[in-house]
Amino acid sequence: MAKLNFGGVEETVVTREEFTLEKAHEVLKDETIAVIGYGVQGPGQSLNLRDNGFNVIIGQRPGKTYEKAIADGWKPGETLFGIEEACEKASIIMCLLSDAAVISVWPHIKPYLSAGKALYFSHGFGITWNDRTGVVPPADIDVIMVAPKGSGTSLRTMFLENRGLNSSFAIYQDYTGRALDRTLAIGIGIGSGYLFETTFQREAVSDLTGERGSLMGAIQGLLLAQYEVLRENGHTPSEAFNETVEELTQSLMPLFAQNGMDWMYANCSTTAQRGALDWMGPFHDAIKPVVQSLYQSVKEGTEAQKSIDANSRPDYRDRLEEELKSLRESEMWQTAVTVRKLRPENN
Repeated sequence: MAKLNFGGVEETVVTREEFTLEKAHEVLKDETIAVIGYGVQGPGQSLNLRDNGFNVIIGQRPGKTYEKAIADGWKPGETLFGIEEACEKASIIMCLLSDAAVISVWPHIKPYLSAGKALYFSHGFGITWNDRTGVVPPADIDVIMVAPKGSGTSLRTMFLENRGLNSSFAIYQDYTGRALDRTLAIGIGIGSGYLFETTFQREAVSDLTGERGSLMGAIQGLLLAQYEVLRENGHTPSEAFNETVEELTQSLMPLFAQNGMDWMYANCSTTAQRGALDWMGPFHDAIKPVVQSLYQSVKEGTEAQKSIDANSRPDYRDRLEEELKSLRESEMWQTAVTVRKLRPENN
């Protein structure tokens, strides 16, 4: 593991050159890895592990996702089992269920956590707020985490493109003395670009903050606010959408993703540069108190409890679809449908 400097702060980072795929195979050569859940992270992580030559099985209840697993080449009775049978067969149980599902399925997983096994997560939620989730693992197992910084779909796509999605890693419990090697081996096996060290608590808090903030919640709020102001002042839907979303996602994001915000500024007009530099301060000052409030809500467990309560309702899926339908049918995102069709690659 190397110590690298990030903006003047040293952090522990593990690269694929340091911890090779060959070393990962050596660490996990006698392990059976059971991926429990085939929803968001399950397919990407399990398929990458399978393609990399590890001994992987799936634990999934019958239903649509079970059929999806079959379509992806997992064979019932050979590499695809019910949750309990997969947990019994495995030496490493990768719990990749949704946070709400972990709570309900935990009583079916816990009996199979015999001494020396490893329990793996890709999110610190269940462990960090185990006073609310009930996810309290036995003391004689390893409890580990690798959290890809993106969706399971992105993890799989980037793997197939011979790229890697960065991941954080953490050890909550090291019973065997092998927890770190197991963690890093799986991290490399699932196709991480590089791995950086964290804790279960820090990952959970930063993840919930990010989802509600710049990754999803805040970005939708910001885009909608600007789109509405433009529309209220006589700009057409196409103009408002292009100036708010299309230019950001198709032109500017690739620039600052590649070389940083300063480089992107330097490659825009002088008018854009001046305005961006002048207005980033007022935006920062307006938004930071909201982010501070959000962070406190996450840290205190309020957001976790909201999620548990909402996701546990029998009508959760119906309510979710109503909210997503409202978002999908809004003028801004209906305009997006037409704009996407007009992109050169679609003509």
